[in-house]
Amino acid sequence: MTQVFRSDGRAVPVTVIEAGPCTVVQKKTAATDGYEAIQLGFGKQKERLVNKPMKGHFKKSGSGKNFKFLRELRTDTGESYDLGQEIKADVFNEGEYVDVTGTSKGKGFAGVIKRWNFNRAPMAHGSMYHRRTGSLCATDPARVFKGRKLAGRLGGVQTTIQGLEVIKVDPGRNILLVKGAVPGPNGSFVVVRKTVKNAKK
Repeated sequence: MTQVFRSDGRAVPVTVIEAGPCTVVQKKTAATDGYEAIQLGFGKQKERLVNKPMKGHFKKSGSGKNFKFLRELRTDTGESYDLGQEIKADVFNEGEYVDVTGTSKGKGFAGVIKRWNFNRAPMAHGSMYHRRTGSLCATDPARVFKGRKLAGRLGGVQTTIQGLEVIKVDPGRNILLVKGAVPGPNGSFVVVRKTVKNAKK
């Protein structure tokens, strides 16, 4: 993360994302697969780490590259992409909003206050109960219902941050500057797509 300054002098915290080039590895159509989608490849993979089936799959795209990451994205009817076509950061425009999906940082075993934002109990006046879970409810069934918020592993799951504004696009270096933070540590893999909620903005 870093920060940039708007024309009026306000500082805006941004995340720098390398958005491409992504190569179209496979096309799915409604006639053959029942829906419209494309499979994108990103990042170079060493030759020795690619098995024969995947080598054949990559060869069909005609790009001559082996990719480290593959992701399938739905497309709208009428959108046309060619095998081997490169999609770069210039598909996004400054001022539009995007959703960013990634794997959040794993934080190990955590209690309910850190994991679920529970309130703590009194810390004085003889209280012997401070940061624990509290009542598990429902004494009659004599069991804990599924979905109860308890202590456990925190983070390390797929997370989507919605409605992030694109502050700047650098087509030459395939870089996006997105307002705010995105899931995951530095250098992690994320998927950037047009937002589903703030489209009217």
